[in-house]
Amino acid sequence: MSYLRQIYAIVWKDLLLELRTRERIVAMLAFAVLAGVLFNYSLDRTIVRPQDVAAGLVWMTIVFGGLLGIGRTFQLEAQDGAFQGVLTSPAPKDAVFLGKTLANFVLLYFVALLVVAVFMLFFSLELGGSPGVLALTLALGALGFVALGTLFSAVSSGTHMGETLLPILIFPLLVPMIIYGVSATSRLLAGRPVSEIAGNLRMLGAFATLGVGAGAFLFRYVVEE
Repeated sequence: MSYLRQIYAIVWKDLLLELRTRERIVAMLAFAVLAGVLFNYSLDRTIVRPQDVAAGLVWMTIVFGGLLGIGRTFQLEAQDGAFQGVLTSPAPKDAVFLGKTLANFVLLYFVALLVVAVFMLFFSLELGGSPGVLALTLALGALGFVALGTLFSAVSSGTHMGETLLPILIFPLLVPMIIYGVSATSRLLAGRPVSEIAGNLRMLGAFATLGVGAGAFLFRYVVEE
């Protein structure tokens, strides 16, 4: 089986398992909607314009909602020993990592789009003149996030602290994603030209590339410990 087919098989397996159980996607979607409702009623609109803080709230909702799902990446398979079967298969460890990262990316990106839709509804946001660039911004940030999240989820799953350890490990590394993601999103929602966020997109792209590359390299050592 070719390398790409191995990755595809892992992506398909994880997405099919999620469609059957719906545990992670339901938790993330419910959190996204509830966060939008709570933020909507927690802001005093006579003091703060929702449009001024919406970008930061969108990204923080994506992060916290994503942790609900990514933290359980290996939990279902670990319960019945299925993950050990995956590790002993002919698929290289980096292919396993890339497959799980892509499956998590599909789930989180869907949630990220829903988060934007929820905040548009409650905060009366407009997508501006570059919705495609906004979608790209979310995609780059989500890819970097799930790459690091998948790697550290494997680390935390092997400890007695489990999912509790994941935020402690990953939050410091998400600072670049939050800074550049929020900056780019706020400018796009304000209708600013795309040229103003070119540097932000490059940094998000570098963050995603580094996260995927480092995760693929380190995953072998994490799961073999």
